[in-house]
Amino acid sequence: MPGRSLPNGARFGVGLSGILRPGRRRIRNLLGPSEAELRANLAGEASADAALAIQEAEAAEAAAALEAEASLEPTEPEAAPGVEVPDVPGLPAEPAVPRDLTAAAFFDVDNTMVQGASIIHFARGLAARKYLRTSDLVDFAWKQVKFRITGKENSEDVAEGREKALSFVAGRSTAELARLGEEIYDEVIADKIWAGTRALAQMHLDAGQQVWLVTATPVELAQVIAKRLGLTGALGTVAESEDGVFTGRLVGDILHGLGKAHAVRTLAVREGLNLKRCTAYSDSYNDVPMLSLVGTAVAVNPDADLREVAKHRGWAVRDFRTGRKAAKVGIPTALLLGAVGGAVGAILSRRREHALLTELAADRGASRVQPMKTLRRCASSR
Repeated sequence: MPGRSLPNGARFGVGLSGILRPGRRRIRNLLGPSEAELRANLAGEASADAALAIQEAEAAEAAAALEAEASLEPTEPEAAPGVEVPDVPGLPAEPAVPRDLTAAAFFDVDNTMVQGASIIHFARGLAARKYLRTSDLVDFAWKQVKFRITGKENSEDVAEGREKALSFVAGRSTAELARLGEEIYDEVIADKIWAGTRALAQMHLDAGQQVWLVTATPVELAQVIAKRLGLTGALGTVAESEDGVFTGRLVGDILHGLGKAHAVRTLAVREGLNLKRCTAYSDSYNDVPMLSLVGTAVAVNPDADLREVAKHRGWAVRDFRTGRKAAKVGIPTALLLGAVGGAVGAILSRRREHALLTELAADRGASRVQPMKTLRRCASSR
């Protein structure tokens, strides 16, 4: 079998020394993808399908709205040769930036674009609307805390979280979830966008590139974030729906790890992107498959494991938490020092004032320091 190769690039027949690599966490399955890998692939393909379908639906809706608006406008007379025709309100203007058709940027959401976990922020909003119990919110938060501390996903936690999320959406309409997502974004998430990461996304937009979010958050909610930020779209977890109503089943699995990488790869094929010209951003070691897929990888607010990988692979690191931590420590410290300085200044000022008034009193032949009001009159008349 001379033409085939192993998943790690080694040829068949080279022996175990060509398969095992120092530092590898596991041996790849030579008999084919595992069930988990198949589910991740299915999740990735479903995510790309859903993202493009949402994008096409929104484009068609916008075009229909423009057409309807244009039909109500009075017909403009033809201009004479050499006379410029003014823009017709409602018609799309020419893009200011030429589109770069083969490059794109992919951003993880949690702790990369958004401070904290977006699903927790959504859960808070749902709990406030009595869609979730407070105990469910606490449970979600506890699992996120464990994940952030250990840096590792617990398969039981993932499975339990998946079941709870599916039980919540089952029987609800996709439109309802999107509406709730818009409300909760405006109330909670809008103020939690990392300004630095947002600036990076805008840099790609200004270069005419597509910018996509890639997240385990349900695609309907992820799309809300992308739309509010003016991005191209979002790749997220896809829950099965029939006639606009959730069935309570996932398509594949939650979009994370290998699933994210497969979603990006699938989207790149369908959009004609050159992955070597693409950029990916994430905070988590779990997104190394996605980061390794593109030509430029950037670790944003990285966990310890991802920081180590970035160091060895020469990936850029952007940590926007540093300024935030400095602000948390520095501002109160500055206020404290300001308060202390103000108090000291006030004491010194009073001492100087007392010395001056004593001198004034002596000049006027006073035998003792007069009351403050009298002395101030003396000072003003001097």
